[in-house]
Amino acid sequence: MKNALITGITGQDGSYLAELLLEKGYNVYGIMRRKSVVDYGNVDHIKDKINFIYADMTDVVSLIQAMKISQADEVYNLAAQSFVATSWDTPLGTADIDALGVTNMLEAIRTVKPEAHFYQASTSEMFGKVQAIPQDETTPFYPRSPYGVAKLYGHWITKNYRESYNMFACSGILFNHESERRGKEFVTRKITDAVARIKLGVQDHVELGNMDAKRDWGHSKDYVKAMWLMLQQDAPDDYVIATNETRTVREFVETAFRVAGIDVVWEGTGVDEVGKDKVTGKVIVKVNPKFFRPAEVELLIGNPAKADSKLGWERQIKFPELVERMVKNDLALVEKEIKAANI
Repeated sequence: MKNALITGITGQDGSYLAELLLEKGYNVYGIMRRKSVVDYGNVDHIKDKINFIYADMTDVVSLIQAMKISQADEVYNLAAQSFVATSWDTPLGTADIDALGVTNMLEAIRTVKPEAHFYQASTSEMFGKVQAIPQDETTPFYPRSPYGVAKLYGHWITKNYRESYNMFACSGILFNHESERRGKEFVTRKITDAVARIKLGVQDHVELGNMDAKRDWGHSKDYVKAMWLMLQQDAPDDYVIATNETRTVREFVETAFRVAGIDVVWEGTGVDEVGKDKVTGKVIVKVNPKFFRPAEVELLIGNPAKADSKLGWERQIKFPELVERMVKNDLALVEKEIKAANI
């Protein structure tokens, strides 16, 4: 039976990965930061099956201890300050976790169990101002946020440890992947939560930023399978995980409202653009300049051909189903919230 250590286990990806590894018979260890109130997040439903270790990505001593306790055969580094917008407000904190934290984890592995297989969660945000369409493993990087820059350091230090110390260290360059477990600060979940609230009459409209930004969206449950597959190979390598499809934020909004039985019609352009309910004429979508990034990433679309051919990876959940699952989940959550408030 293999031992796996997951950092960021309470997040979206960590929870789906924990479920996958438990199904495969792993002993699963998860790193948590000590807080005044214990919060198991997205793994609350399986918390009794996970061995939790208190540690911090900025404290290499605690990570060495985590490796000694877990004796991990596989380490999945999913811990991050993962919200791009926040990285402009906390650039140093983002760097501490997303850049130096990766080095700390690699050093802990090298110290305790250098033969362990390591997965680093890289990101399509490293491509930023894209140099080629679509993006693949050979596309030059041009990050456009402190988050993207920090993640690029994590990506390159992983490759460096692989080449310097012959470690089995892989990076998965994952494009946008969402789910019902996504945090509400992310635009996709912000949209589906708002759609549910507007549909159920407890919110008037939703305010968004760049409606023309294009992203390559998949479902987290499919993407964690790719993480696992990378660590089962004979040799370590880096892989783009994506759908090779791109859609605007506007298209995501339209699809989400359609699931709720609302058709959106658009009027105006730029910051004056609004989306209206086709039936009632009521404004349900507005553009707010405060949600624009200081340096925008206009278009991301990834080519997963290498992962498809070498890993045998393929996604099961297509874009329409992804959005439908998110909206229906939020409708159920908001309905439950309304009932609780009326008791």
